[in-house]
Amino acid sequence: MATAPTSAGSMLELIRSGRASTRRELQALTGLSRSTVAQRLDLLLGAGWLRESGVDSSSGGRPPTRLEFSEDHAVVLAASLDTTRARAAVLDLAGRPLAEHTGDLAVADGPEPVLDALAGRFGRLLERAGRDPGEVCGIGVAVPGPVEFGTGRVIRPPIMPGWDGYPVPEHLRKSFDVPVLVDNDANMMALGEQVAGYRDCPAFVLVKVSTGIGAGVVTAGSVYRGIDGGAGDIGHIRLHDRADALCQCGSYGCLAAVASGGALAKALTGLGVPTDSGSGVREHLMAGLPEAVRLAREAGQRVGEVLTTVVCLLNPGVLMVSGDLAETHFVTGVREVLYQRALPRATRNLQVVTGRLGERAGLQGVGHLVVEHLYAPAQADARLAEGAAS
Repeated sequence: MATAPTSAGSMLELIRSGRASTRRELQALTGLSRSTVAQRLDLLLGAGWLRESGVDSSSGGRPPTRLEFSEDHAVVLAASLDTTRARAAVLDLAGRPLAEHTGDLAVADGPEPVLDALAGRFGRLLERAGRDPGEVCGIGVAVPGPVEFGTGRVIRPPIMPGWDGYPVPEHLRKSFDVPVLVDNDANMMALGEQVAGYRDCPAFVLVKVSTGIGAGVVTAGSVYRGIDGGAGDIGHIRLHDRADALCQCGSYGCLAAVASGGALAKALTGLGVPTDSGSGVREHLMAGLPEAVRLAREAGQRVGEVLTTVVCLLNPGVLMVSGDLAETHFVTGVREVLYQRALPRATRNLQVVTGRLGERAGLQGVGHLVVEHLYAPAQADARLAEGAAS
């Protein structure tokens, strides 16, 4: 959708990005007259999207009034689904949590029970935050499977039975009639971490290692999804020497079948150490169990083999490991192989780090995604026009 470079939405973008904070600066940047700028700003102020906050410094005459984006005029509902748990929150437009809840919710139960439960949690969280459903401007959901972003539909997910092609946005809009954006959890974790701590990094890669293995890529501030949401699905790259390893996707030899938290849990159980998940593996690692330490380091080395190609292809500035196996010997194994096998030029400016936001990364990612979508110039202008018409 095209938008005029001097529209109200474009002015909002100038203010949100910090390039302008006064009427005078908006005039200088847009070339518009004082009255036209005032007219555009009246739309934004009337919608509650902008507020006037004090005065700016002045070189003479009356000090100009400072303009800023109103981060509390609406809220976003955000959710991050894992295989057996869900984290949900009410966020303001800066991504700050106003109410939050984490609890059991198994994606294997199917889309309708899970999404109905999620809608119920959203309603209770709004009550706890003291916000009205009418204040919700959008919903963001991260799921542990590939997503066709344009439609919000999960496509052939290996660990989400019954979700293939299900209309997630349409289902949630039965409870909240607002835009709903759905994306892969690794993508949203990558976006959340990049925005929170590495905004200046033009090429950022996050690898999530939990029950499965996935990756999210952020380039120039935007998530790279590929043509239909399949980018980053490194967990199903085939290893040439492990044709015996059966993956949840039904194939043999996948990286996730050998080196994920779920694979390590299965291996530990086979060694007489009952373990039911990646989080269980993490507990054994924190306790210093020798078998767990050995397996985690070997798994990190196998993932490092695949990441060598990723690093040489994308040349990222930051490679972040997140999920159940971050902050463990797994990362040691990744570093060992990566720096040994990747081209020195590809790693000379590379930081290999672990996640900062933990389980909140996905929530931060979907919250940021929704706000950037709704207040982008074209979308903002369309919403203003719709509001004026109604």
